[in-house]
Amino acid sequence: MPKIKTNRAAAKRFRASGGGGLKRNKANASHILTKKSTKRKRGLRQGAMVDSANLKGLRRILPYL
Repeated sequence: MPKIKTNRAAAKRFRASGGGGLKRNKANASHILTKKSTKRKRGLRQGAMVDSANLKGLRRILPYL
């Protein structure tokens, strides 16, 4: 059985959490920040967990994470 290649773009964006889930960064925090409130920008700095609907597909492209 050959080794499975990891999707390198996904590997840079997701990290494994201690409980077996995947951690991700939130979107919309990179530019056009002047119209966003301070509270909203502060929330975007926090990490988030990958939703269960997307977890199966990510496990397929990140087999060794």
